[in-house]
Amino acid sequence: MKNSYFCRHYTFLITLMILIFGINNVMADETSASPYMAKITGQEDFIYVWTLGVEGLGDGQDKMVTVDVNPKSSNFGKVINSESVGGRNEARQSGLTDDRKYLWAGGLDSNKIFIFDVYTDPAKATLVKTIDDFVSKSGGVVGPHTIYALPGRMLITGLSNHKDHGGRTALVEYTNEGRYIGTYWMPTDDNLQGALKSGKYADGYGYDIRALPRRDVMFTSSFTGWSNYMTDFGEMLANPEAMKRFGNTMVVWDLHTRKPKQVLDVPGAPLAISCAWGARNNYCFTTTALTSQIVLLEETIEGDWKATNVADIGNPADIPLPVDISISSDDSLLWVNTFLDGKTRGFDITDPHHPTQIYEKKVGYQVNSVSSSWDGKRLYYTSSLLAKWDNKARHNEQFLRLYHWNGKELAEQFNIDFYAEKLGRANQMQLGAYQLYGNY
Repeated sequence: MKNSYFCRHYTFLITLMILIFGINNVMADETSASPYMAKITGQEDFIYVWTLGVEGLGDGQDKMVTVDVNPKSSNFGKVINSESVGGRNEARQSGLTDDRKYLWAGGLDSNKIFIFDVYTDPAKATLVKTIDDFVSKSGGVVGPHTIYALPGRMLITGLSNHKDHGGRTALVEYTNEGRYIGTYWMPTDDNLQGALKSGKYADGYGYDIRALPRRDVMFTSSFTGWSNYMTDFGEMLANPEAMKRFGNTMVVWDLHTRKPKQVLDVPGAPLAISCAWGARNNYCFTTTALTSQIVLLEETIEGDWKATNVADIGNPADIPLPVDISISSDDSLLWVNTFLDGKTRGFDITDPHHPTQIYEKKVGYQVNSVSSSWDGKRLYYTSSLLAKWDNKARHNEQFLRLYHWNGKELAEQFNIDFYAEKLGRANQMQLGAYQLYGNY
């Protein structure tokens, strides 16, 4: 299932974390997933799409949709299961546990977390538990977003809080079984919690999370609160006060203690984070939604961290709105999706300080998530960002599309119209495979 290099390092990391933490145990694709998860290095069998329901379309509910993606299957490119969860929760992000037996998915509006069994029958993601007390258990965190696997644990980033529905928020930790462990609030100017403030900002906002175990650190980025993400996109853009309520920071955390170490200035709402895989490549990338920059987050000689803008994405003046990224497993290529122009761009990052765009393709009128296979040959794309931010009328297409990458061109393999299938808005994805489990 894994090549020998990754096997050795995966085993070493798990052993090291057990020794350090005394415990047993994001994002969308294999190459941006937690390093604690077993990776699908061959052909995946399924893709699980977390989908936002639309009133009057099918049952109108959010659902986890299973699609067969093995080209040897007679059902290749077809929906083979759909599991509704009840109501519309602003379905946004999902994440697998470190053993990949359970898939957690969150609702940004209802604050519910839905846990699906993808182990008993990988061809059918089955809802087995709903966490409906996230806000009260966490002490007021709203908007569960990135759901990220640690050994035996799930870390969840919030986007907001229950007091003012603004952007100040926290990390929340659970066991794999769904038992609440703790809440870790983002550092702010009035409570830095021991963190070093490296620039002008300490806004307390949150969005994505990634860990770099070999450096005993994790990183969080920042977005905006409930009052913005649940507002019509056009109305928000026209409101000067609303446009001030976006994050401008990334936080460097101690992975062991869950305590913040540094607050870095990254103006313009840094969103998705992808970290390098090479054993000596101690850096990560993010992109800024409002300023359309690729940002390099790297360790300095002194042992702290710095963030540097290293490339433009399209024409920043047009605000193409970068939303999702995916790094290749050999750290050579970074895929960047921009929501407003519906494009995906490939950047050569062999020199991480000077990314160079080598490819560009319009995927649709809008595009949100990108999920890459470990070998980099297959890229999956979905369309929906947020219910009130998606395009309107005929430009509001909702899809799952698979492309093959041959190093020069993306060639479409299938396209599923989620509106035609009455499934709703296709948002975020996770990959599944029989090969992960010994009972198949």
